[in-house]
Parts: sequence; structure tokens; C-alpha cells
Amino acid sequence: MKPFLCLLFYSILFSSCKSAAYKEKETDENLKELVSIMQGHYSSEAHSIEDKSYYNISLRMTPIWKEKGNYLFVEQAMFDKQDKPYRVRVYKVSQRGDEFVSEIYTLKNEKDWIGKWTNPEVYNQLSETDIELKQGCEVVLKRVEKNKFSGSTGDKTCPSELRGASFANSIVTVTKDGIVSWDQGFDKDGKQVWGAEKGGYKFVKIK
Repeated sequence: MKPFLCLLFYSILFSSCKSAAYKEKETDENLKELVSIMQGHYSSEAHSIEDKSYYNISLRMTPIWKEKGNYLFVEQAMFDKQDKPYRVRVYKVSQRGDEFVSEIYTLKNEKDWIGKWTNPEVYNQLSETDIELKQGCEVVLKRVEKNKFSGSTGDKTCPSELRGASFANSIVTVTKDGIVSWDQGFDKDGKQVWGAEKGGYKFVKIK
């Protein structure tokens, strides 16, 4: 290979490697950004005052299993009944190309873990055999801008039997100040049978 062509070849190769490394670092930083702004304690109190058809809901997301990846322990409850959450989940947040995926897991003995966020070290006793993936219910997000991610579940991919539903859909936007989450259940004919009708719940981060 002639010296000029050789130099050109290695210049292109080096540039490609540098570009790939930068993109990987950027994506990794974006994942950290998403996980960071997701965690915390949220309330929909302001939304419930603005529109009486919405309830004051507490949403709490606590980081767990940091050595295993990006996991969040999630409790959702009426704000005045936080000791009795109606939804207990574990979220696993990862990246797939330029998308960010929040996989949803249920807990086999969820009552044993309610309220443990007051002492997060207790979650180390929770094992991966204690949780079960909700197939098709993952939320796929894209970064819209700094500290803002939006996305949804797949179309009719998340099965649900709640109140006669056949499937559930979720549309989510995450920012550093709050989360907008619109969860709806539909029967086999596409008729909505549960969830907000006007739009998503607006959760404000309070801690």
C-alpha cells in the first residue's frame, strides 16, 4: 500500500473508532441521565386539584441492585394510603441502540417488600428469582432533549385482565421535574375499561 493511501486508511479507521467510542459514551451518559431523573418520590396532588377527575397519587421509585444494572423498586398508591400501594413493581432500565427500555417486573411476594424504601439496603435480600417479567409491557423511550424522555408500550402487546381488559397501553414522558403517565386498559373490542380518559396523570417530583 502506498504511503499516502496507508495514511488515509489509518486516518479513516482511527476517526471511525473515535466516533464509535464517543457515541457509546454519549449513550451511556444518556442512560445514566434517564435513571437519575426517574428515581424519587412524586405526587399528582396539583393535578388532582386542577381536575377533580384525577386522584392524588403517590409514585415512589427507589434505586436497587446497583451492582447488577439499573433497577428501580416502584410503589404506586393513593397518597393518603401509601402503606397500601395498589401497584408494586421492579423496573429494569437499559439501552438498545438509540432507545431506552424500561422492563416491568411483578413480585411474587410483594407484600413482604412494601415500604422498605425507608431502609433501601433491605432490597439486597430480594433476588431475581423473586420477580417475574411482564412480557410485552416494557416502555420504550427516546431522548427528546436534555432531561426529557418520551415513549410508550407497544401497540396491544401488554396483556391485562383488570376489570375485563384484554390489553393495556402506557404513554410516558419523564423530565427532571416530573412524570406524565397515561395508563389505559382496553377490552378485546378496543373499548377502554379502565384508566384516565382525558390524558396522563401529571406527577410532580417532591423529593
